[in-house]
Amino acid sequence: MILVNTDYITGKELEMLGLVKGSTIQCKNFGRDLTQGLKTLVGGELKAYNEMMNEARALATKRMTEEAQAMGADAIVNIRYASSAVMQGAAEVIAYGTAVKFM
Repeated sequence: MILVNTDYITGKELEMLGLVKGSTIQCKNFGRDLTQGLKTLVGGELKAYNEMMNEARALATKRMTEEAQAMGADAIVNIRYASSAVMQGAAEVIAYGTAVKFM
């Protein structure tokens, strides 16, 4: 499965199959949330949240890819990511794009 954030793949003619998406809502446990909250007092990277968001993007991408494979797609073009806070310490990540088949 080829994944790109452009609306084309060089050298390929594409048949568009439709929109595909994958999402997840992730949060850290209370202990991690507390320690990361204290980190905001002194500054620096919030590594636990960085890890959480990386895991969330990977899972959303995996779910989007599975949806495209079920449609018989060869690739997903024009991939985008969006995120939003759901509550303190929890975030939703969605990956979406257009499933395509090579002609």
